[in-house]
Amino acid sequence: MRNTFTKISLFILIGILISGCASEKKVPNGKKLLTKNVIEVNNKNEKKELIHNQLYQKPNSAILGFPFRLNLYNLANSKHDSIYKAKFIANPEKYNRKSKWLSAKQVNRLGQSFWYAGIHEFLMKSGEAPVILDEKSTKKSEALLKSYYFNNGFFNTKTKYKIDSIGAKKAKIKYTVNTGNAFFIDSLQTKIISPILDSLYNSKKTNSLIKIGKQYKTDDFNAEIARITSHFRNNGIYLFQQNYINFDIDTINKKNKVGVDLKINDYSYREGDSTKTKPFIAYKISEVNIYTDFKANKSKSEKKDTTKVTYNNFNLFSKGKLKYKPKAISDAVFITKGSLYSDTKTNLTSRYFSNLKVFNYPTIQYDFDTKDSTQNALIANIYLTPRKKFSFGTSLDLTHSNIQDFGIVATTSLSIRNIFNGAETFDIAGRGNIGSSQDLANPSDNFFNVFEYGIDMKLNFPRIFMFFNPDKIIPKSMIPTTTLNVGYAKQRNIGLDKENFTSTLTYNWTPKRNVIARLDLVNIQFVKNINLGNYFKVYSSSYNTLNSIAREYPSTNPDFFDDKKNLIIESGTNGFLGSSLGNNPSIVLNDIDRKIVNSLNERKIRLTENNLIFASNFTFTKTTKSDLNDENFYSFKTKVESAGNLLSLIARASKQLDNQGGSNTVFQVEFSQYIKNELEFIKHWDLNRKKIVAFRSFIGIAIPYGNSNSIPFSRSYFAGGSNDNRAWQSYSLGPGRVASFNDFNEANLKIAMSAEFRFNFFGQLNGALFVDAGNIWNVLDNVTDEKAVFTGLKSLKDTAIGSGMGFRYDFNFFVVRLDLGFKTYVPSEEYNKKWFRDYNFSNSVLNIGINYPF
Repeated sequence: MRNTFTKISLFILIGILISGCASEKKVPNGKKLLTKNVIEVNNKNEKKELIHNQLYQKPNSAILGFPFRLNLYNLANSKHDSIYKAKFIANPEKYNRKSKWLSAKQVNRLGQSFWYAGIHEFLMKSGEAPVILDEKSTKKSEALLKSYYFNNGFFNTKTKYKIDSIGAKKAKIKYTVNTGNAFFIDSLQTKIISPILDSLYNSKKTNSLIKIGKQYKTDDFNAEIARITSHFRNNGIYLFQQNYINFDIDTINKKNKVGVDLKINDYSYREGDSTKTKPFIAYKISEVNIYTDFKANKSKSEKKDTTKVTYNNFNLFSKGKLKYKPKAISDAVFITKGSLYSDTKTNLTSRYFSNLKVFNYPTIQYDFDTKDSTQNALIANIYLTPRKKFSFGTSLDLTHSNIQDFGIVATTSLSIRNIFNGAETFDIAGRGNIGSSQDLANPSDNFFNVFEYGIDMKLNFPRIFMFFNPDKIIPKSMIPTTTLNVGYAKQRNIGLDKENFTSTLTYNWTPKRNVIARLDLVNIQFVKNINLGNYFKVYSSSYNTLNSIAREYPSTNPDFFDDKKNLIIESGTNGFLGSSLGNNPSIVLNDIDRKIVNSLNERKIRLTENNLIFASNFTFTKTTKSDLNDENFYSFKTKVESAGNLLSLIARASKQLDNQGGSNTVFQVEFSQYIKNELEFIKHWDLNRKKIVAFRSFIGIAIPYGNSNSIPFSRSYFAGGSNDNRAWQSYSLGPGRVASFNDFNEANLKIAMSAEFRFNFFGQLNGALFVDAGNIWNVLDNVTDEKAVFTGLKSLKDTAIGSGMGFRYDFNFFVVRLDLGFKTYVPSEEYNKKWFRDYNFSNSVLNIGINYPF
């Protein structure tokens, strides 16, 4: 296998080398392929991507130095049509023979088939034509470099270029830049004619981005224009636009100094054939009209059968009876009667209505109030188009997993908008799954022997519901919502056949732009295991370990085994556990085996116990990502969760008796008590030309206390999988340096880091090289195995490292991802076998995912 792989790799390498040698084969005679741009700034080689991006003409893109797309293009034959015809011209008999069993028309069409034409068109489309050096483009690049440095305060920049031939058809360009000294701002004078603008400017003058002593940068002036415009328009200056702001730059008789004059003229307008000016004035809102059932194909002025309701100085119009509570609509409007015009309030109103999910994106327009004698009044008109009251959805999916050989999942959902006439939304969804599993005992020989069904309900309110008025803490400008979720699911012949009940009461709000806060005031989960006897069928690795140990001891009761000397599930497995553990075991195990069997038993108890989690948590998320295409950002997320404290108080108050394990119970179920905290940081660097470096770090810890000595399985951490350490499958890594024999490994501490270099092959196909590092550990719980316990910084040597490569195809609305991970550092191996021991395809892990991992 390895020899075959070596031969294939060598074959591919030779092919790449051959292709690379021919990278200029489609360069016309007398022309040269641009292979490299060199920029030298003040006698130093400049490698910054930002500077090189100023150049008008760049070499062909490369992946790790190899011009992959150029070589794809070179493989194509642009004259495939004439070559196809030429082979018949040279051999007419061949054409006649083909025409006998194919028509002449079909033979001609064959030349347009994928094999003759399509493959070449695909290669040319996916590839990249050679970049031919063009001196006109070189001169443009020189001018762009000079402009870049000029805009950064180097007014005396001098540039030149030199073309160096690297062969008959290859060349590189060297740009030389001498920037001279930078210019700094030494004065700032203002001339603002309109008194109100002059007053507004001076009120925020300290926020100016143009400061004395600062190096001149054109970007600062553009940002200052945007700042001034925003400040004016948010304080009533409705007619103000950016083009009224002018900066005069004076460098006469100044050595490396710049004098700045800011000028803002009066409002100009046309009256007849002449242009007139007048001072700007601040406009106030005299009236707010809200049209609650506007239709785009109807006239805005149509008032037939229109009902008007006035509430808190808002005029609400509707066809017939108003279908919404006035407060629900007015709460979404930040434009108020008597207030100054403001762009921010307009945008905030649009965001709030969009967030309601009851209306389409609103249209907000302003008209001059001709009835107002002061001539500085505006009428705000808000046009709302309601979405449909009811909407239905269905889906059908085919599934496959390690439990189901074949499965069919069907879901149906119903959404009801404005259910209580307060812009609330109610969603109810039912799901069902039927599947087939050959691993289950199936005396009736039914094909479908796996079942699951569930129902989820969600009620969303566009406000915060609390026992006090939270408006001073969370004002409506933060667009708050309250969501109540209730869900129930039941399984049959799936794992331990769980019944799962969940319920949450959630508050969401946005304190600032790109900042999201979420409070789960109540987060309840009750998990009941029905089929406990199926444990060792589900956790087969645990069964195999226990079975192999039982076989080693002659004192094991023969009744525990079947005819093939395998432990019978469940009588044999429980019998062996009972006989080998305890104070007076009938089967005396050696120390190592007793430790393993005891661990298996403790894990069985842990994973078969019912869980009652009554928690509260708070999540804070901040990101600088401006839109979906922004690839130069960071995001930070933290979550704090506490569980069991309220139930502990209730249990004590009701004098609830302890169970046999010494823990308090509610409804005869031990409730979980713990504190949990998570931190996640993601950073992307955009290197341009579809090259991105992405980094993610995560740390999470859950500490049990009080009523618990371990964390519930559903709240613990695991390592491995398509969004984690991709060299290991989900749940297969850790904890610590344990070479675990469990099917699902989990712990209560996790540290993880990942880095990716993402690049484009061609079109929508992208690639990635990645390194993942991390592991899980036990800390401050009931696990005592020193290999699994985190004891301090020295335990970080048990951090697993995986590396690999991936392919991603972007369908625009989602990304399909294939990642191949290789085990680079395996902490569970012996000291001299940790690095690159399993770094091969036979031990690699293929991960299939949707969208990027981070």
